[in-house]
Amino acid sequence: MELFASPMACSLASHITALEAGLPVRVRFVKDKKTDEGGDFFAIAANGYVPALRLESGEVLNEGSSVLQYLADRKPEAGLAPAWGTIERYRLIDTLNYLATEVHKKLFQPIFAPDAPAETKTAAKALLGPTLDYIARRLGGGSFLVGDRFTVADAYLVTLLNWFGFVGCDLKRWPTLHADHQNHLQRPAVAQAMGVEMEERKRRAA
Repeated sequence: MELFASPMACSLASHITALEAGLPVRVRFVKDKKTDEGGDFFAIAANGYVPALRLESGEVLNEGSSVLQYLADRKPEAGLAPAWGTIERYRLIDTLNYLATEVHKKLFQPIFAPDAPAETKTAAKALLGPTLDYIARRLGGGSFLVGDRFTVADAYLVTLLNWFGFVGCDLKRWPTLHADHQNHLQRPAVAQAMGVEMEERKRRAA
């Protein structure tokens, strides 16, 4: 399998998941809608978005929630997603949908979009604190978003909490979130994925 990604973008969650599961996934970084080999990324992902996961069959999955769950289901013994048919699986889907729509798209897409109007950016930034309040309540006193172990939802949350810090939110104002984020950053798969992606960012900046 090939995972088309952009360093420290939402595709980081899929990179983490592949490493957590121990799957043989080749990570290929995309820049300016070109693949690492200079090919047209739109020929792989029609919307031009990452992550895009090209399967052994040649088929492509191109939505983060689908990619995360597909990777988790390839290695069920890793416990990265609850079994299908269980209420826990539907809680996972509920959580992934919330993170993808209400956090990723609603908040960060306008904040990061260079052509978004200033008032749109301001409105999105005003929601950062209340969103962290809600995520903290959803997490409760636990260490994981779904169940009692690290799942793909936590891989996605690690990525998003990185972004909150990047735009100036001090996670220490939310002690449980801050502690969980720091703990998850110490996971070998998280540290490895972020190390690779930060090196790619440095390479591009050089």
